Amino acid sequence: MLLQALSATLLGLALAWAAVRRLPHRLPAPVLVLPTGVAGALFGAFVTHTALDAGGLVPVLIGAVTFSVASLSLLLRPAGALRHRSATA
Repeated sequence: MLLQALSATLLGLALAWAAVRRLPHRLPAPVLVLPTGVAGALFGAFVTHTALDAGGLVPVLIGAVTFSVASLSLLLRPAGALRHRSATA
């Protein structure tokens, strides 16, 4: 269990770091992105470990990566500038 948690933490941190390096213009400050990736990975590892009843390291890490990517995707901003026109304009 400890190896799964450490591995999930490292994977979440690596995914968040890669997202910050690759998409800095579409993400908020790295201070928010890095912990979000780690928290998503730890939550994914917990859910997968609970669902599979300690099914092994690889499935738990797949679940950790899935949850980490999903939580990081929630932080993404739209690529282009959104131009909202008011109804009266």
